[in-house]
Amino acid sequence: MSERALLRRIRVWLVIFIVCLVLSGLTAFPLVTELRWAEDVLASSPVPEHLPSLMEWITRVREGLDAADASYPFVLYGTDWLAFAHLVIAVAFYGPYRDPVRNIWVIEFGMIACAGIIPLALICGPLRDIPVWWTVIDMSFGVFGVIPLLLLRRLIKRLEAAAHAAADAAAGEVTGEVTGGSPSGPSAPAPAV
Repeated sequence: MSERALLRRIRVWLVIFIVCLVLSGLTAFPLVTELRWAEDVLASSPVPEHLPSLMEWITRVREGLDAADASYPFVLYGTDWLAFAHLVIAVAFYGPYRDPVRNIWVIEFGMIACAGIIPLALICGPLRDIPVWWTVIDMSFGVFGVIPLLLLRRLIKRLEAAAHAAADAAAGEVTGEVTGGSPSGPSAPAPAV
């Protein structure tokens, strides 16, 4: 694959990842409205019959958010910061979009963040009375988030290797021109007379 094709592929994956981060952040702002909507949609579906624990959990979360919104709206300010953090992290991924090789550290930072989701969910989930099955859903964000990042890191390493190979080839051609030899190296010296 050419450097140009690799760069295009890297940028497509980065755009997808950035869009997902932005959407994840934006959906954290209107939590109260979203939970009311989700509860209404689920209540009119087969979910209460087939997955009653999911319906009970959504109702409990909606009631908690309604109570917080009515009496303690400042508690929801924490989710505003959560949303903001997603947006800021999304901006950081513009660095690899511009220069993937130089900014591969952002990809690696994202991989570390995805790995950190697992212990966070395992420790804080039980402390906050989150059902085990919901904790597994939370951990899945780290598992599914790291997949495109692993792919991106591999593609960026390939791009870096291709760039080095092209630079080495160009340096070989320049060396050959300066010494008067072939592009693969200088020619043998002429015998002395």
